[in-house]
Amino acid sequence: MDYMQISRYQGLGNDFLIAFVENLPEDPFVLARRLCDRKNSIGADGLIFGTPSTSGDAFFTLFNSDGSEAEVSGNGLACFGYAIHRNDMTKKLITIEAAATEHKIRIKQSSNNSAFVEASLNAPNNGPVFDDLKIDLGGVQHTRVASVDVGNPHLIIEVEDMEGIDLGEVGPKLEAFFMPIGCNIHLVTISDDQAIQVRHWERGVGLTEACGSGAVASAWAAHQWGVISDEVQVRMPGGTASVSLGKRPTYKCETVYEGEFEV
Repeated sequence: MDYMQISRYQGLGNDFLIAFVENLPEDPFVLARRLCDRKNSIGADGLIFGTPSTSGDAFFTLFNSDGSEAEVSGNGLACFGYAIHRNDMTKKLITIEAAATEHKIRIKQSSNNSAFVEASLNAPNNGPVFDDLKIDLGGVQHTRVASVDVGNPHLIIEVEDMEGIDLGEVGPKLEAFFMPIGCNIHLVTISDDQAIQVRHWERGVGLTEACGSGAVASAWAAHQWGVISDEVQVRMPGGTASVSLGKRPTYKCETVYEGEFEV
């Protein structure tokens, strides 16, 4: 019987299982689906493996809860960097190697159970084309739409009132347009020039309490529309994140528990 040391971290309710191993296990996508199952196992939005890196402190591989592989995650990177820091508390500047690029992590403040972590994402840019996408929000009208890429794809939809929208129903229908790659779907309401509200449908996961890359993508889209400043509070179901455009975002990470699990 094989066992693996697994830690569970979360940032504003966006949670991840993290395991440091010499090599990826056989069928890691199957393991991700099983361990991330909230009804029958530990439960999480994704499973991150840390393996030896040729150019950084560790190599980052993330599998969503449905077993699909994700390019990047803002909260996931931050939690992963914090996990590396907890293994060596003297290490505060961390380089994480991923499939597409390297990410720089800086531990700004930490304790045994939580930390504020600065993590680099790709610079925001235009995302996937959505010209022929029919946006049906169940009768609720939208105003503006943007597509953003920060290393992973996002569709940002501005609405005046998101409470009347069943994102759990419309999210997968909108995402289907972008298959087989998929896309993260975000509903955004502008509160004022320094605050926005965002709800998330994440590909490979579903509804989540927060999305680190989605918070950055949403803030960038709203700034491109000319309705917010460079400094913005992104209010999500799991809590509020501060985003400073042009700077690396800072995430709050917390440990939930650690243990050995049969794999």
